[in-house]
Amino acid sequence: EYVSAPESSGGMLYTTPSHAWHCNMKMVPVPEQAFGNFFEGDCYIVLHGSHDSSHSMDIHYWIGNVSSQDEQGAAAIYVTQLDEYLGGSPVQHREVQGCESQKFKGYFKNGIIYKKGGVASGFKHIETNVYNILRLLHVKGRKNVTATEVEVSWKSFNTGDVFLLDMGKTIVQWNGPQSNRRERLKGCMLAQDIRDRERGGRAQIGVVEGDREEASAELMKMMTSVLGQRSGALRDAVPDDTPDQLQIDNVKLYQVSDASGQLMVQEVASNPLTQDLLHSDDCYIVDVGGVSLSVWKGKKATLQERRSAMERAVGFIKAKNYPPTTHVEVMSEGGESALFKQLFKSWTEPGLTQGLGTTYTRGKIAKVDHVKFDVMELHAEPKLAAHERMVDDASGEVEIWRIENLELQEVPRNTYGQFYGGDCYLVLYTYNRANKPEYILYINTPPNPDISEAEISPHCQLNPDTGAKLFQVRGTNEINTKTTEVPARASSLNSNDVFLLKTDQVTYMWYGKVVGDVLSKQDKQIVMEGQEPPQFWVALGGKAPYAQDKRLEKEVPLHSPRLFECSNQTGQFRMTEVAQFTQDDLDEDDVMLLDTWEELFLWIGNSANQDETQEAYTSTVQYLKTHPAGRDPETSIISVKQGYEPPTFTGWFNAWDSHKWSVSLSYEEMKSKLGDSASATQITMVCGPFIYLVQ
Repeated sequence: EYVSAPESSGGMLYTTPSHAWHCNMKMVPVPEQAFGNFFEGDCYIVLHGSHDSSHSMDIHYWIGNVSSQDEQGAAAIYVTQLDEYLGGSPVQHREVQGCESQKFKGYFKNGIIYKKGGVASGFKHIETNVYNILRLLHVKGRKNVTATEVEVSWKSFNTGDVFLLDMGKTIVQWNGPQSNRRERLKGCMLAQDIRDRERGGRAQIGVVEGDREEASAELMKMMTSVLGQRSGALRDAVPDDTPDQLQIDNVKLYQVSDASGQLMVQEVASNPLTQDLLHSDDCYIVDVGGVSLSVWKGKKATLQERRSAMERAVGFIKAKNYPPTTHVEVMSEGGESALFKQLFKSWTEPGLTQGLGTTYTRGKIAKVDHVKFDVMELHAEPKLAAHERMVDDASGEVEIWRIENLELQEVPRNTYGQFYGGDCYLVLYTYNRANKPEYILYINTPPNPDISEAEISPHCQLNPDTGAKLFQVRGTNEINTKTTEVPARASSLNSNDVFLLKTDQVTYMWYGKVVGDVLSKQDKQIVMEGQEPPQFWVALGGKAPYAQDKRLEKEVPLHSPRLFECSNQTGQFRMTEVAQFTQDDLDEDDVMLLDTWEELFLWIGNSANQDETQEAYTSTVQYLKTHPAGRDPETSIISVKQGYEPPTFTGWFNAWDSHKWSVSLSYEEMKSKLGDSASATQITMVCGPFIYLVQ
């Protein structure tokens, strides 16, 4: 799809998926085969449109390390014009070479290449089938790699990274002895991408293992003919940059104003932040611990305030003495990014559908026809299964055990669904998928597992004086509704929920959801709030104030899933976010954390080690405790093994391939496919004349 660009942009805009323009006082479209290649002396604008139901758009402007101030200023102006042309809905991002956001890196799955020079030094678009090339690329990173052009010399090498010697018709990959399997695999993928996109698939690729150079004698001769004879030992491995922190608990909100003629920034609040702090008349800056800034533009802010949002953010960075590489994103009211919403304790979206067919809107409930739920939809549409957190219609087999004196005791089936707060339970659910049994094991633990069974008896009565029992019924639909016993007194009531009050004579259902059959076979007397009979209050020990906020009138928060890589392959345990994630990002050597807000999944790769798995679980618990939005620390953490993923997990990934693990290539297989040492002579014969001419 094409739309006309502003006159000053000098071209056409492509609305999907990602497109880039090179800036040298004017915007020049970059050909698709050059996507991912950035000249250090230039600035670029990248427009990305999502393919999901949100149809969100992002504008990134990328600043090369040696670009001029004039170019940077021009890029900022073009971004503002582009944003206005697109109705102010895109989120703007400021990216600095070498410090790009994970979101930006995620657009270029095969890696980003930093090239020396720029337009002034002879910029040329990448042309297919051009072989007059000699460069050395230093490859770094595990998930989203970057490759920087460095001096073509042995002095540029070190023992911990991957290097590509690109000679046009031949690309030699040299793997440092201390590089890991994942880095070598990414190097292979980048080499293939260069071959296919820039050389029309005609270049040949050879691989040299740095700790076994003698096994690739012909390739080493080729490298020596270009780099010269190596003298002395190579430099030690250079540590990878510290990954982004999962979240910073030091989040602050600032109001920005220029009413006095000067830029005034005033702190409004610190975390946890709430959505009602943002007013449409103003602009705000959210400072995430100095790591990143988010600028929010209210709908009723002045045009000048909205246009100068990015400039103000840069001024804020200077005033706070933050690094100039600090990431900045700018968004308009109504077009907030998913990460921005997660900085707030609660965030609501108008007209959000909740559950299987119920829509809650501000101040009223929309009527939606209810139809019988078809379990086959969960398998046909994994996204539905993921969002509803169901693998089927609950028609599978359930088995429950209670842990008593460190032994498993079977729970009588007529009490299934009733759990005592002081006990631990194991629940095994068996269901069929593709005519094969699949299993989910739930571990139900008490709120405080450190308190012994003697201290909290599961059979005690919360209100032994009156003999009454009060149960709170809470949920948003028939799937997630739960019933919990609470102290039988009036202060336990809440206007948002349903309560069942069981006395010796009668069971009252107060306020209105039907879940009482499990608790009592007695007839239930329905009691509406404000119309309680005297006996109702007598059973609760008298009237008392209780919660009466309007929680149910608010919409359910909308949060996008996030994926993190958990790995100790670098020698220390790290958790790094993966943006624009796909199934390909699940690394069999690691543990991956998928945060869907309602649940947390720990995906365990087949080759992940035990220390990694334990560290990942411990870090996940800490992740919940320190989340800026004040997440529920009791959020479920679900372990999923590679190859046994349920639809509640796979539904968060686009186009999940259940056969991927049996057909995908390992690093060794990919290397073998590229060619072994037997073909090195052929490579040398093809490349020999070119190498001679370059020297």
